[in-house]
Amino acid sequence: MNKQKTLELSILCGLIFTLLLSMAGFDAGCAEIRQKVFRLHILANSDSAEDQALKIKVRDEILRLSDGIFSASANKEEAISAAREHLDDFLSAAKSVIAKNGCDYTVKGEITPCYFNTRVYEKFTLPAGYYDALRIIIGKGAGHNWWCVLFPKVCISASADFHETLSEPSEKIVSEPNEYEVRLKIVEICENARKKINSWFS
Repeated sequence: MNKQKTLELSILCGLIFTLLLSMAGFDAGCAEIRQKVFRLHILANSDSAEDQALKIKVRDEILRLSDGIFSASANKEEAISAAREHLDDFLSAAKSVIAKNGCDYTVKGEITPCYFNTRVYEKFTLPAGYYDALRIIIGKGAGHNWWCVLFPKVCISASADFHETLSEPSEKIVSEPNEYEVRLKIVEICENARKKINSWFS
């Protein structure tokens, strides 16, 4: 191997090593986001126009309740505790909306890890991966879902205060996604692969 090729190989190895170090730090920032964010996930019975409209009505009632239930939560753990305490209230509210709209779908509710792809809001982005979530399943739960963030209070408030919730590196990932577009895509590819592998063994 001549000197030119040796130099080129050394530069390539250096670039790969730098990228791996960068991704390691970036992945740690994404992990912190997942650990400190509590999400809401509502699944419609089906993709029919009627079922999708019903999902939105259930969403509106869930959010109305959420305003009082999560307003005092100082961290994700408190938000999850409040969700567990009021789970029956959420289910009763959803069942009431469904009955008022002439349907008899069952409603299930749980607090569980849910997989989300990278999601882009107007002012922030959340990386792909598993997040703890309050999940409401209407009927068969076979329709398109609706999601939001209960902590920090994105669903309830027009603005999301991630600054007080996350460390500075993680907060930058959320609030300045354009700077991390390629790395967010790599994370999504890796997380989707991880999800697929997990499904093989579950």
